[in-house]
Amino acid sequence: MAARAGSWPAGKKAEYVQQCKQIAVVQGVDAKKADLRCKCGADTIEKNFTTGEIEALGGKEMVDSKLLQRALTVVQKVCAQKGE
Repeated sequence: MAARAGSWPAGKKAEYVQQCKQIAVVQGVDAKKADLRCKCGADTIEKNFTTGEIEALGGKEMVDSKLLQRALTVVQKVCAQKGE
């Protein structure tokens, strides 16, 4: 997939990472590993999705299932390669 770098809306990247870490820790992931995984996910989304797509993923409305699946797939692939 070609890079399509976008930007997170103000404050949303940190919010994403914080929520992600909370969920990961509840699921039994070590806090340090959760931090690495969640930051990897946020960075991966930023590098592979447009600003509009990032806003849609983080919006209050229902997220398009194809966009969500694409985001999950890309994050899993990239972060798994990094061991995160």
